[in-house]
Amino acid sequence: MQRWPTAEYEPWMRRALEIARQLPDPGAGDPPVGAVVYDHDGNEIAAAHHDRKRTGDPTAHAEIRALRHAGEALGTWQLSGCTLVTTLEPGVMGAGAIVMARIPRLVIGSWDRHNGAVSSQWDLVRDRRLNHYVEVIAEVLVEETDALLNGYLDAPQPSPPAV
Repeated sequence: MQRWPTAEYEPWMRRALEIARQLPDPGAGDPPVGAVVYDHDGNEIAAAHHDRKRTGDPTAHAEIRALRHAGEALGTWQLSGCTLVTTLEPGVMGAGAIVMARIPRLVIGSWDRHNGAVSSQWDLVRDRRLNHYVEVIAEVLVEETDALLNGYLDAPQPSPPAV
């Protein structure tokens, strides 16, 4: 992966970190992940954190929720002038949504070495067989995003419900 200058995206990633820290109960099962959508002029359009546990919605990942809110705010599903900033590399569902929403630029903090679909396990957002190609700016404030996520991973995790 090509290394890009990341300093210009640090304020946006700090905002995504702020959103991630707003997760109501990080010990309840959702990792502290935040995502923010910015328009072409750098204005914040939408922000969200993971919220699967509280909502019971398996699709309530930070980036999916932020894309939904941005589409609602702009009145369109095509977010072609926007940038998505997320503290953690999206998985398959998030990467697919980014491509389908026509997001031209994705800014990532930490890699998800187990489920990442931007470079770690798959590279869906730059797959030439798809109808859209996404520029990826990676490892923006990676020390801070890693520390937040590692704090979550080091905490005791709840047991899954009995079936």
